[in-house]
Amino acid sequence: MKTYVRPVRWSWWTRNPYYLRYMLREASCVVLTVYALILLTGLYRLQQGKVFFDAWRESLASPLSIAFHALALALVLYHSWTWFRIMPKTLPFVRVGGWRVPDQAIVVSGMLGVVLCSVAILAWLRT
Repeated sequence: MKTYVRPVRWSWWTRNPYYLRYMLREASCVVLTVYALILLTGLYRLQQGKVFFDAWRESLASPLSIAFHALALALVLYHSWTWFRIMPKTLPFVRVGGWRVPDQAIVVSGMLGVVLCSVAILAWLRT
């Protein structure tokens, strides 16, 4: 008896917008892994000395590198937005003054917290 093997269709997730967004979020890990490897390469070049580190930093100024970093930023922002959108579904009901906090308020406050922390870190780095 021959075992049935279901044919794999790579486009199953493109038919449903929910699955498309899910697969995009999950596929973002590939780009972010490459980004982490680029940062680890920078640490390795820093350990090798100033000349090697400066050459690594100059390579980051190429148009291809800037485009890659813009893509990585967009994917990180999308990934964090989707996680904040999920937060009200995973948290127990939050009550303030006996009233349930709306889901949108939880999402907005989470993203606002990220923006404020990012601005604080950027201000600290500029000093």
